[in-house]
Amino acid sequence: MSDEKIYQLALHLTNGLGSVLVRQLIAHFGSAQKIFQANLKSLTRVNGIGEATARIILQKKGFIEAEKELKKLETTGGQLLFYTDPEFPSRFKSLYDAPALIYGKGDFNLNEGRFVGIVGTRKATDYGKNTCEQIVEGLANQGVTIVSGLAYGIDIATHRACLKNRVPTLGVMATGIDLIYPSTHAKTAQEMQANGGILTEYPLGTKPDFMRFPARNRIIAGLSDAIIVVEAADKGGALITAEYANNYNRDVFAVPGNLTNSYSTGCNQLIRTHKAQIFTGVDDLLDALSWLPSSSTPSVPPPLPEHFTQDESTVVALLRQKGEMLIDELGWESNISAGKLATLLLNLELQGFIRSLPGKRFGLA
Repeated sequence: MSDEKIYQLALHLTNGLGSVLVRQLIAHFGSAQKIFQANLKSLTRVNGIGEATARIILQKKGFIEAEKELKKLETTGGQLLFYTDPEFPSRFKSLYDAPALIYGKGDFNLNEGRFVGIVGTRKATDYGKNTCEQIVEGLANQGVTIVSGLAYGIDIATHRACLKNRVPTLGVMATGIDLIYPSTHAKTAQEMQANGGILTEYPLGTKPDFMRFPARNRIIAGLSDAIIVVEAADKGGALITAEYANNYNRDVFAVPGNLTNSYSTGCNQLIRTHKAQIFTGVDDLLDALSWLPSSSTPSVPPPLPEHFTQDESTVVALLRQKGEMLIDELGWESNISAGKLATLLLNLELQGFIRSLPGKRFGLA
């Protein structure tokens, strides 16, 4: 593991630093190593870093925890992805409250293909479980990775349907990757790692805590291109995930349910208040996101027109490489200013090279 990665982990494990402050520090100093080499005065120049927090950083106690963490990680077989790593989810980079570091275990690429989150109540009915299976079957040949939370009910029904249909699936946890919760899902979590895996922002050994689950839900929403709420009561984690998804400009769908069933109340409410589109089948999602059927034999892209500027070539090349992207992601990856990028995208769309999609996303025409 590189020295910088060790500094990054030490920063992540420093008391008083959340993901937002970690990213602000990195943006200010350029690397995690330079943060620990800074003095008190320069640290307090960073917005949100007071003298008390700066002194905690300078004590470098995070390194002690980092050494312990790395030894445990070696035996666990997990991996670390910091937000400056190319493998870190590009979908997160435009989100203010995204995690700065992710622990993962399995076989996955978080920037390749399409991602759909499926969430719902822990007390799923047979209708909800059957619906999960139908959705997964419908997405089986669409190049989709299914994201959920490994919890009871809709989550585990979704993961198991993915295993049955050989669809890649990711379980986002509110614990360390070495502590599967609930423990009865440990076998499923192990099987998922052959085609997908498990993710968390929490250090090894982190036990389940009520307050960590809503934070976990923002990762499910941020990682997904769209969220499908299958069953939900009038309150609960699924509705929190839907709220995050709406804030992140993700498409949200809700499966309508029986008016007399309390676990359909949340879905029906999302549809009634226009916070979710009605979901009656996979075609609803494919049409809304303008997803063309996935092909197992991708065609060779034609050469770029000679009249393209360097910026236009950069944008089209990014879309060819990564597929559909949020406008914020395009700005981040291309290093083109927001105003210039908006004009450039409009010109490319008028020329018929790209298409505008819901949620401020863009893809090749």
